[in-house]
Amino acid sequence: MTSVAPAVRNRRRTALAVVLCAGLTAALTACAGEDPDKGTNGVGRLPAAEIETKTRTAADAADAVRLAGKLVSKGGTYTLDMQLNEEGGTGSVTSGKSTFVLLRVGDELFLKADSAFWNHEESDQGSAADREAAEKLDGKYVKVPEGDPTYKQLRGFTDKEILLDGLLSLHGKVSKGDRDTVSGLRTIQIYGGKGEGGALDVALEGKPYPVRFARGGGGGTVRLRDWNKPFVLEAPAEDDTVDYGGQLPKSSG
Repeated sequence: MTSVAPAVRNRRRTALAVVLCAGLTAALTACAGEDPDKGTNGVGRLPAAEIETKTRTAADAADAVRLAGKLVSKGGTYTLDMQLNEEGGTGSVTSGKSTFVLLRVGDELFLKADSAFWNHEESDQGSAADREAAEKLDGKYVKVPEGDPTYKQLRGFTDKEILLDGLLSLHGKVSKGDRDTVSGLRTIQIYGGKGEGGALDVALEGKPYPVRFARGGGGGTVRLRDWNKPFVLEAPAEDDTVDYGGQLPKSSG
């Protein structure tokens, strides 16, 4: 009798160890094999080039978007907060010490700024006339003539196609980066080159819209949201509008 009991106890311990090890192995296997794309739109499983194609397709098909952030270029640093759709756009642009509002409806482009934007305090000639003109333009929408040299540049800030083409272009071989959460959405990052070609965070929830773009070389970061969220564009009232005809007055911006 005494010789049997230890053997029984040993078998019980062995069986218990097997059960515990099996349970631990199953738990570890489940954790290791958990699908990071479970519950997503699935683009995270795709190669980087396919993710880029899908996010560009989704962005191009969207009727509207809002983008906000900073862009750095040879022409200066611009801080944008713009709503864009197929008809035009509206929002604010800051360049240097100047902030102004842009509104475009079709081909009609308007600029609104305070008197400081129009006032030439550094000018020795015509300063009184400048101040008087600036006061009249303060808070008014000034129609930008299509023949004005600044029309094309300013219009670009209100053009969905132009801005997205510039923002969503990655340079160099496109690779996949890390997963993240941007503006409350799970994302997958793709980037050009080793990052110097730009980095784009693509939504893993809903449609694969781009939600953040970082330009290479410290060229600024912009967030994109309110995809397909409608908004109304209306030309300003005549009482709030100044039409200079052929060319805008010079500004201090």
